[in-house]
Amino acid sequence: MTAQGVPLRRRVLVMIVSVTALAVALFLVPLAIAVNLLYHDQAVAALQRDAAWVAAAVPDEPRVPLKLPTGLPGDLVVGGYSVRGMRMFGDGPGHSSLAASSKNGRVHDTVEGGFLAVSAPVPSDEGPALFIRVATPNSEVAERVHEAWLLMGGLALIVIALAAGAAVRQSARLAAPLERLTAAAQALGGGDFSVRPSLSGLREADQAGQALESTARRLGDVLARERAFSADVSHQLRTGLTGLLLGLESSLSRPGADLASAVRTALARGERLQEVIDDLVRLSRDSRVPSEQLDVAALMKELRQEWHGPLAEHGRRLTITVEPALPPVTARPAAVRQILRVLLDNSLRHGQGEVTVTVADVGPGTAVEVSDHGPGVAEGVDPFARSSGRSHGIGLALARSLAEAEGGRLVLSRTRPPLFSLLLPGDDI
Repeated sequence: MTAQGVPLRRRVLVMIVSVTALAVALFLVPLAIAVNLLYHDQAVAALQRDAAWVAAAVPDEPRVPLKLPTGLPGDLVVGGYSVRGMRMFGDGPGHSSLAASSKNGRVHDTVEGGFLAVSAPVPSDEGPALFIRVATPNSEVAERVHEAWLLMGGLALIVIALAAGAAVRQSARLAAPLERLTAAAQALGGGDFSVRPSLSGLREADQAGQALESTARRLGDVLARERAFSADVSHQLRTGLTGLLLGLESSLSRPGADLASAVRTALARGERLQEVIDDLVRLSRDSRVPSEQLDVAALMKELRQEWHGPLAEHGRRLTITVEPALPPVTARPAAVRQILRVLLDNSLRHGQGEVTVTVADVGPGTAVEVSDHGPGVAEGVDPFARSSGRSHGIGLALARSLAEAEGGRLVLSRTRPPLFSLLLPGDDI
């Protein structure tokens, strides 16, 4: 099923642009109102200044011809009005309600007839009887406001455009690591355990990438171990089964053979093979449960009972020596049992003379050494290599794998005569 939803790139882009546009709008609307008021107040202040200037220069006798001061702006409309608002001289409407409202002696302003007008009384000892009305086209003030609004709108669009550009970059920066993680997870699902997501600089994404890389590496190691384990186990089981079948065939082919003894021997080998199967099945499950404390003495006693007979049949002796006061060892008994079975089977098949098993305290742990008096391992040959040319190498490879799974090591300490050492860490390591 394909996942549905809005892509992260688009979601981040829309979110950042929306938040920026909202912030710009919340800032721009009050600013536009403030600019409108500012330009209106500036225009009114200029008209008040011009009206006061004209009122100071005009005599308070209405019949005296009006003589305006020089230097006034050319777009001003200046007129004189009576207390009833009737125009007495100058320019402007025939009647002005603004001028009529100025009989209280104060300066007033309003929009009248499409003009922003200011009315100021002419100073007089008997009280104001003449009022000067100064007006300018309101469209000019509105035009200035509109120009300021257009400028602010342009700046707002630039800000939103910059935010969109930053959003595109940020969305790519956020989405790219997740897209790479998705591709890596898909590759991991397809069986590619070599995925290595590149670092992005985002801590969370990098942590997820490192976790995915660690998971891929672990899965690859587990799969490789399971494959090798399966191959080694199949060899180990075939070896035991082959010995059982050969024993039965030999008894049937020999005249006068003791069939009852052969059956008992086959049953004993079958029981041993069943035990091997049970151990290997338990060991193949990577449950990661804590290992139990190893009872070395009981394990050595079990090995003596199991291998004394097969070695004695070949005229060989088994000697087991356990040092006293060994440090406690934590390991799965099934794993250690299988490792020692491989080593003893290797000595039985390829070694000579007495087989010696020694358990000793080596300071940081316990060492179990298995040796015999055979020819050993030739120079330059790796006895742990999984090579079809050396059948015992597969068993030793399994033994080494089991030792490493328990946190220990299996090494060839001496080539001639051969000495294999199983090093198991102590509880305090």
